Amino acid sequence: MIKYNYTGKVVFLTGGGSGIGKAAALEFARAGASLVLCDINEEAARETAAEVEALGSESLGAEALALVCDVRDKKQVQAALAAALEKFGRIDIAINNAGVEHAMLPITECDDEEWDQILDVNLKGLFYCLKNELQQMIRQKGGIILNVASVAGISGAPLMGPYAASKHGVVGLTKTAAAENARYGIRVNAICPGVTKTPMVERYLEENGGPDAVKKLTAAVPMRRIAMVEEIVDGILWLCSENNSYMTGQTVTFDGGLLSI
Repeated sequence: MIKYNYTGKVVFLTGGGSGIGKAAALEFARAGASLVLCDINEEAARETAAEVEALGSESLGAEALALVCDVRDKKQVQAALAAALEKFGRIDIAINNAGVEHAMLPITECDDEEWDQILDVNLKGLFYCLKNELQQMIRQKGGIILNVASVAGISGAPLMGPYAASKHGVVGLTKTAAAENARYGIRVNAICPGVTKTPMVERYLEENGGPDAVKKLTAAVPMRRIAMVEEIVDGILWLCSENNSYMTGQTVTFDGGLLSI
């Protein structure tokens, strides 16, 4: 059963080659949207695009454009937006999802180069995307932007200093962009997932003891489990839908109750 109808909508999505980005792309395709899939990994982007096109041929005719894009490079971001507009003529929804993690260490042991990489991808890269998306949506008099932040962006995150700093920045940009651009018919929100079963988290679990690491991650979560990707993606589709037409500047958490404590 299709919960949402995105037929005729164009979704521009960064980090579309894996994890939450890929899962979201496939759900948007099932709902009829066409996808512009940006990822630093060309093969992963093309694989997701092929799956989107297969879904489109089966149902509502969704199309896909796969693009290599390192969000740290503003020229690549601009080129990706230009390619999307050349193919589809507009961007109705933008999901800024590209991001990276780092080794869990106290701030006193953080490496300067790793700090730069995390901030460059998670914050500066998102800023480049957000700026160009907003410019296009102002021209077309409307649009929806969803930034993928984290619960680490609205609380302290021991051993995750650079990541938390980057995601706090994403939340601040989201609120500011929403306030500045609501008059143009543009809504800007952020989604803040808790620990979710993505390739990024699975790498962490594998490197830090498997089942024991899961117990440590979920010890402070009232629901005593990590989120499934599908749970986050369902929230993404609702946040970007016409059913949610009066929300902007908000950070929506999907965290199993973690921040209620």
